[in-house]
Amino acid sequence: MRSRDALDAPEALVLTMVLVAAADGSMSDREIGVMAGLVQTLPIFHDFTTEQLRIATDAAVKLLNEEDGLNHAARLIRNALEPRLRETAYALACDVFAANEVTKPRSLDMLEFVRTELHLDPLIAAAIERGARARHQRAGSGK
Repeated sequence: MRSRDALDAPEALVLTMVLVAAADGSMSDREIGVMAGLVQTLPIFHDFTTEQLRIATDAAVKLLNEEDGLNHAARLIRNALEPRLRETAYALACDVFAANEVTKPRSLDMLEFVRTELHLDPLIAAAIERGARARHQRAGSGK
């Protein structure tokens, strides 16, 4: 992605999910599974293939490993997404975050970074976060 100056909306959404999933230095099978499931089912990814997901994920990881990669990623995401799709990006990031059984501080920090970089209204962000928590509740866990 570093060689590209722009992303399309699905690529930007994948990049946003990868930011949160890879925040601690690796992506779990569960995070990858959540991302794949979202790409397979959401209308925004209607024409986005599994191969495109693999390519976009690999490119996102490479971008994040480059000097100033995180800031470059944030710029690419902002430029690719209109405001309503920035809310979608944050919702997807929250779903990836919520999929983890253990809250990782770096992932939480990355979620805050994404929220800030997308310039989301705090009330909208809180509603999105609450929705993700509700979708990822576990039966009998008390959480």
